[in-house]
Amino acid sequence: MKQPANSVIISTYNAIDWLEKTLVGFTMQTYRDFEIIIADDGSKSETKDFIDAFKLKTDIAIIHVWHKDNGFQKSEILNKALLACTSDYVIMTDGDCIPRKDFVEQHVKYKETGYFLSGGYHMLPLSTSKAISNKDIEQENCFDVKWLLERGMPKSFKNNKIDSGALQEKFLNFITPTKPTWNGHNASGWKKDILAVNGFDERMQYGGQDRELGERLVNLGIKGKQIRYSAICLHLDHPRGYKNQESISKNRAIRDATKSDKSIFTPYGIVKK
Repeated sequence: MKQPANSVIISTYNAIDWLEKTLVGFTMQTYRDFEIIIADDGSKSETKDFIDAFKLKTDIAIIHVWHKDNGFQKSEILNKALLACTSDYVIMTDGDCIPRKDFVEQHVKYKETGYFLSGGYHMLPLSTSKAISNKDIEQENCFDVKWLLERGMPKSFKNNKIDSGALQEKFLNFITPTKPTWNGHNASGWKKDILAVNGFDERMQYGGQDRELGERLVNLGIKGKQIRYSAICLHLDHPRGYKNQESISKNRAIRDATKSDKSIFTPYGIVKK
């Protein structure tokens, strides 16, 4: 089998309904030269059964990387998924984000040596998230602003993300005040660069562990490139029981140290020192 040119890492945890919508989105991609690595932070056996069945429905290679449930250990499973990637370029997203059909194409279009790409997401309310069927993804209804508004999505300037044309997306990427950061739901970079900073800091649970990776990449000399209006994904709403202030505060302290010390390599990443 030919080695893929790109790897897409999708994180998940006991959320088959949302993961299925995400995977259906990736089967509709205009650019096909990629593999999928599912970074599973300890889901029950039903998730494995679903993934095994889904593999039979697509020609895209899918690798399921799993470890035992030990609380929120997304950083650890992402590091394991990184090592499972067989390509040189890595795109990261989450199993609650439906990619537009050109999602991978946009990441491939803008990838460049010395840079990582910083995409965004469009958050949908729970009622709209539930209204999206697999057929709606296949027919691209869920990327039609009018269709989404009719199903409960509020009106907002941010809706421009969903269906910006080529000229509009370039202009919006240029004028946005949001700085390019590594966002776990929509970011990409060269595997060698991510390995050079030793991947994710496994001390970090929920709250900014993706940003901290990007901050070490910047310390390494890798620049961020903004594509938040080019590579589009819809973020499906759901409860976040793993979110707590203690984790957020601890991670904030680690990020502050990374910035002040200009740290490049974490001793708590893929290679333990």
